[in-house]
Parts: sequence; structure tokens; C-alpha cells
Amino acid sequence: MKSIYLDVLIVLNIYVNYFLLRATAKFTHTPLKTIRCIISSVIGSLFSLTILLPAGNFLIPLAIKLGAAVVIVGMAFGVKDKKHTLKLILYFYIVNFIFGGVVMLLYITFKPSFMAFNNSYFYVDFSLLSLVIFTAVAYFAVTAVRRLMDRGCDTSHHYKVIIRHKSGVFSMEALADTGNSLIDHFSGKPVIICPQKEFSYIGDNDEQICPERAEYLYQKYGLRFIPYSTIGNNGLIPVFSPDEIIIADKETGKNKKTEALIGINPKDTPAIFNPKLLC
Repeated sequence: MKSIYLDVLIVLNIYVNYFLLRATAKFTHTPLKTIRCIISSVIGSLFSLTILLPAGNFLIPLAIKLGAAVVIVGMAFGVKDKKHTLKLILYFYIVNFIFGGVVMLLYITFKPSFMAFNNSYFYVDFSLLSLVIFTAVAYFAVTAVRRLMDRGCDTSHHYKVIIRHKSGVFSMEALADTGNSLIDHFSGKPVIICPQKEFSYIGDNDEQICPERAEYLYQKYGLRFIPYSTIGNNGLIPVFSPDEIIIADKETGKNKKTEALIGINPKDTPAIFNPKLLC
């Protein structure tokens, strides 16, 4: 085996774990806090040290890798709903195996001198430019696959959106509408448009919700403004990041946790979300 530098090995696997967790969160539309993702990626990278073990029975390294995936997913997303946790683990396995398969194929085909592969873990003597290029390619690939999956989302049912924020729980009727394509480009999260009347604590006593008072509104309510554009109209809409969002299908009884921002609409309309949040 070629020389392996432990610092490069650890950094590489922190990076890979972070990407795999983000891909899993994107595929399942599951909330993932950056700090938990980083901590989980760092701890998960320690399992990569098994690459230093002598090559032998592949079952032992495989069992370690499968167990590592459970630990990484559990630490990153938490374990609240067993069924959803199993789904996250399954998706993480799928993304992991696809990624590992591609790396293995490249290794077998080209046998590059800067790469080593052992016990289902790989090592690459990488450069910063290589990481940047790989990140860009991987991001666009995951986004393309996610968009293909989103095309089959059902929009015909009746829904409720349940929002938990601080000490309050807010429930309201909701519509799945592909016309709501609003995304916060800072966080990359989609926005669910909700009527302001459902949040009685916001704008009480006829308080003005406008960009001119952005600093005050952020300090008091956690609101910030993002641009939106519709046919013949554009402007700024106040949004906030809730603690938890659940989309409930009133016909099937299924609940789907999702990650999004809440946009405040002064009009009395149902909440509107993009159906891709259901997939």
C-alpha cells in the first residue's frame, strides 16, 4: 500500500461524510443542522482508520462500515421517529454505495498512483482544486436526480401544515402547488407561504411588517426579508426558520417532516408549499 497521511485521510473523510449527509438530507427533505452535520462527519471520519488494517475477510470491514453509517446518521439527524430514521439510514447507505462504487470503478479502471483502496475505504492525495471541482459536479448530480424524483409527486390530496416554533404550535390548511417555487438562495431552503393571521404574535397591535424595520423585526420575531417574483409583481417577503415543520396528508394520515422556511403572507389564504417537499 502507498504511503497514507493520517491528516489527509481524516480531512478527506470528514469532507466525504459531510457531502453524503447533505445528499441524504436533500433526497429525503429532512432538516439537518450544520453543526450536527459537522460533528457527525468528524466522528464518522475516525472509522476510516480501518483502511490501515490488513486486508482479509471483507465481512468485518463491511460490518464496521455499516455500523458506522448507523452512528453517523443517528448523530446527524437524531433518533425521534424510528421509521423515518430507518429511511434515512437506507438513503445514506444508497448514496454511500453509489459514491463508493464510482470511486472503486475509477480505481480499478485507471489505478491512479494518488489513490489507495482497502477495507471498503479509499484514500486520495487530493488538492484543494480537486475538492472544489468534485463538490460542484457532485452537487449538480444530486440536484438533477432530486428534480427527477420530484416530478412524480402527488398534489391531489388535502394537507395541513403543522409548525412548531419556540413555545408555539401552529396548524393550518395547506395546498401543494408547483407555482410556489420560492427558494431562499442564502440557505437553499424552499419557502412555505403561510397567512399572517395564523401567527397571532407577529404584527400584533397593527405593527408594520416592512423591510424598513428589518433589524427590529429580526430581533423581535427572527424575521428577515428575501426577494420574490411573480407574474407582474416582485418585492420582499418576511420569512423565519421554525424549529419543526410537518406536512400532514389528511386523506392518508401520513405525516412528513420537512425542512423549509416560513414566509408570511398578509392575505387570508391557505398555506402554499411546493409538492417536492412531499417526495
